[in-house]
Amino acid sequence: MLAFYCMGEFELIDKYFKVPHARKDVVMGPGDDCALLTLPPDTQLAVSTDTLVSGVHFFPDMDPVDLGYKALAVNLSDLAAMGAEPRWVSLALTLPTINEAWVAGFAEGFLELAEYYNVALVGGDMTRGPLSITVSVKGSVPAGRALLRSGAKAGDGVYVTGTLGDAALALSHLLAKRTLNENQLAAVLPRLDHPHPRILAGQALRGLAGSALDLSDGLASDLGHILKASGVRAQIDLDLLPLSPVLQDAVSEQDAWQLALAGGDDYELCFTVPEEHRGALDTALANCGVKFTRIGRIVAGEPGIDYLRGEQMVALELKGWDHFA
Repeated sequence: MLAFYCMGEFELIDKYFKVPHARKDVVMGPGDDCALLTLPPDTQLAVSTDTLVSGVHFFPDMDPVDLGYKALAVNLSDLAAMGAEPRWVSLALTLPTINEAWVAGFAEGFLELAEYYNVALVGGDMTRGPLSITVSVKGSVPAGRALLRSGAKAGDGVYVTGTLGDAALALSHLLAKRTLNENQLAAVLPRLDHPHPRILAGQALRGLAGSALDLSDGLASDLGHILKASGVRAQIDLDLLPLSPVLQDAVSEQDAWQLALAGGDDYELCFTVPEEHRGALDTALANCGVKFTRIGRIVAGEPGIDYLRGEQMVALELKGWDHFA
């Protein structure tokens, strides 16, 4: 149950977070000790939870509307990676003080995206402490058809949606590691603050992709999870990485590879597809309006990634995001 300590907690919740929704599968939403939800027959429940901490995952002065949007978007991206249909979400907010304008902005961004994907806010919590946000999303997937990390096989193609490295480029500017001009920043900042979860693409990949995940910590790190779970190796062609014109114009080739492979915050999908499904893949993702790129292939061998340019091996020292590094 969304709950607080003074102006009060309940007034804040009623004013900003209690909104009508059209979902008939919510038997009981906020207002009781638990939400009661109805799952469709022959489906499995997909659940993902993420915590965002001020100063670690977002700047303390980030616009609350953007923060509300992103807090939900990065969780929906996990459902996309499983091929799930989003249904419900719960939200826990820890606030150092009650700032009604901040809460109003956060709720605006959060609920706007929830409405877009027809996701019902069904409960949560609110308390005092250092600023942090915990979101738990729930969705459904047809029984036995979820996209897992463990199904990649030798001979599969390795694919990603969208472009890579733009969000990391924006973050590097905000951290004063490099300087972008006004037009460059305007082009890439939305990729950092407003990622688009690939919900429809994930659902379209059911029955086609052998494995999938979303790219939150960087391709090098995240693809490694698929390789470890599947017991295979990957060859990635650096010349095939989908890099935006802005990224290529703003940094050197080596820096572009670093941002695309290890920058993180892309929230695109990475997936593997057997050759026999290649034609069906083109059709399925074209129908979603999602651009995607084949960047390499799965091979037999110890889990790991070999980087190539054509047939030439390239040595790279890369590392994705690690909360405790």
